[in-house]
Amino acid sequence: MFERLREDIACIRERDPAARSNWEVLTCYPGLHALALHRWAHGAWLRGWKWLGRLVSNFGRWFTGIEIHPGASIGRRVFIDHGMGVVIGETAEVGDDCTIYQGVTLGGTSLVPGAKRHPTLGRGVIVSAGAKVLGGFTVGDGARVGANSVLLQPVPAGATAVGIPARVLLKGRDTQREYAAAKMGFSAYGVTQGDDPIALAMKGLIDHAAGQEHQIALLWQAIEKLSARARELPADDCVPQDARTTEAFDAAALNRLVK
Repeated sequence: MFERLREDIACIRERDPAARSNWEVLTCYPGLHALALHRWAHGAWLRGWKWLGRLVSNFGRWFTGIEIHPGASIGRRVFIDHGMGVVIGETAEVGDDCTIYQGVTLGGTSLVPGAKRHPTLGRGVIVSAGAKVLGGFTVGDGARVGANSVLLQPVPAGATAVGIPARVLLKGRDTQREYAAAKMGFSAYGVTQGDDPIALAMKGLIDHAAGQEHQIALLWQAIEKLSARARELPADDCVPQDARTTEAFDAAALNRLVK
């Protein structure tokens, strides 16, 4: 028990720059208290003492503001930051080294008793503030769920899911890139400025249009030169007056609008 507690304190000190000492973490972090109480509740649940497990779980909810069903399976070094309003359902499974922020729900969409109704989080998953992960699917190792997202589908390992309903971005993971990113800093809320799928799509369309504008200008310049050589006439007489031979598409200005 004390080994798990030391692990939990160490992972909080590693991931939360506001944690100043082990004593502060031990006495002032509700996420740590909720996980400690859940271990008692889960042990009672596995031994068939269902009422006792629910009683301990309910006390933990009252004491910390974090509701973890005693049937849920929680791995090692899980960090529930702030934690107020977190709900983790009965058949949920949370892997090692996961980080869960305030207002997160690991909920179910099925009413079938005994079925796998709640999600499974792989190792190192980050679920950001206010996110709702609903259903009996798997969120792969190292995946991230953006703040206030509503996730209703599986997420591949290393991918990012954002939006309502959540869209999956950055499928797959380059292990070396992820290792380098981890050394540069911990992604606190599981999102970056480049994670907005609508903005990314708009920027892609703008860049594509800018490329077409450039190619059209080059084609007209080539036609102008060929016409002038073939007919030995001034270039202006061989190209239609409305032909655009220079680029006028301001991709940078449009990209700034969707940032």
